[in-house]
Amino acid sequence: MNQQNRSGIPEQQERTDASHEPHLSHEPHASAAPREPRAPHAPHDPQAPPTPDRSAPSGRPRRPGRLYEYIDDGPAIYVDSFAIIRREARLEHLPANAERLAVRMIHGTGQVDLAEDLVVHPDLVPAARAALRDGAPILCDATMVATGVTANRLPRGNDVLCFLNDERVPALAREWGTTRTAAAVSLWEPLLDGAVVAVGNAPTALFHLLEMLADGAPRPAAIVGCPVGFVGAAESKQALTEFAERFGIDVPYVTARGRRGGSAMTSSALNALAKEEE
Repeated sequence: MNQQNRSGIPEQQERTDASHEPHLSHEPHASAAPREPRAPHAPHDPQAPPTPDRSAPSGRPRRPGRLYEYIDDGPAIYVDSFAIIRREARLEHLPANAERLAVRMIHGTGQVDLAEDLVVHPDLVPAARAALRDGAPILCDATMVATGVTANRLPRGNDVLCFLNDERVPALAREWGTTRTAAAVSLWEPLLDGAVVAVGNAPTALFHLLEMLADGAPRPAAIVGCPVGFVGAAESKQALTEFAERFGIDVPYVTARGRRGGSAMTSSALNALAKEEE
């Protein structure tokens, strides 16, 4: 997978900040003054503790003694986790084809009651899977979302892209008086037609995406809209669920009502959509 991830920035810190890179001087040194003699080394103290070796360990690492009873087989952990979720979660209200999607989103958050807040468009799963099989890119609002996508689940080695660190973003954010994440979403437009888009961090990014679509931007194949937070998250997701009725633009989506969301939830949804098999 050709991932072009850029650095993710929390919503509260997205407004344009000046760079804090240290200044490195490249000016030539002035005429060298006579050096002062070095202080003699302190005599070795045999009572002093040895200096710890900070170098990388060599040789074969040793497994510690087993103290606890736990499952440590990766595939078995997945199987048991999904079985527990299916026993405890209420999934009846969701489209039948979205059951595995819901299970993975619950698995990514550890919250069985998430199922009650999930809203899944009936066409979301087939639309997203068809787009990914055709090689559509995945456009992400944050690096944490992009890095959570499992490469070997992608059917066509699909690009997973985040433009948050693009050099154009700070100027756009200043000009528009918005967050960097929202400004970065505007850079999706040339790739937006038929893409799978994922917002798992910033409510401003989801609002901005919806405004772009209402303004005539190309339509993505599917939206995973799960921003998190106390300011704007619930409202942006409510706007997503009402978007088709208000503007007549019906784009399949999945979201979670309320404040919760986040990168883990969003990337779990993408992994479920990328491959049907668990």
